[in-house]
Amino acid sequence: QIQLRESPGGSVQAGGSLVLSCASSGRISAYYCMAWFRQDPGKEREGVASISTAGARQYYAHSIKGRFTVSRDNVKNIFYLRMTDVKPEDAGMYYCAAQEWRPGGSCPHPLDDNWKMSDVTWGQGTQVTVFS
Repeated sequence: QIQLRESPGGSVQAGGSLVLSCASSGRISAYYCMAWFRQDPGKEREGVASISTAGARQYYAHSIKGRFTVSRDNVKNIFYLRMTDVKPEDAGMYYCAAQEWRPGGSCPHPLDDNWKMSDVTWGQGTQVTVFS
């Protein structure tokens, strides 16, 4: 089973940009759907973005659509979340996640309950702070 590790987050000024990355310990190409989640203290983890195995399809939560971009490099086994026009409400703990792709199926939207299943692998989380 793969392990995931997010890059250090950081602080970003509102309106600015930040790129998060998530490195896998094993191959992700053609095998894993990937996603990013955000969590505020005391609240449930919520889906932000997900991407299909080859990267051809991306799915976004409504709140960040048009501002965030998810991508992946299946050669380097890393995937990314590029955050632009960052807003204060984007602050939080960000987690990357991977779920093995099921033959005949498609990678789930980040808000899909499939990401709550026990076969999802999670990173340890990285903090993003937004200041004005």
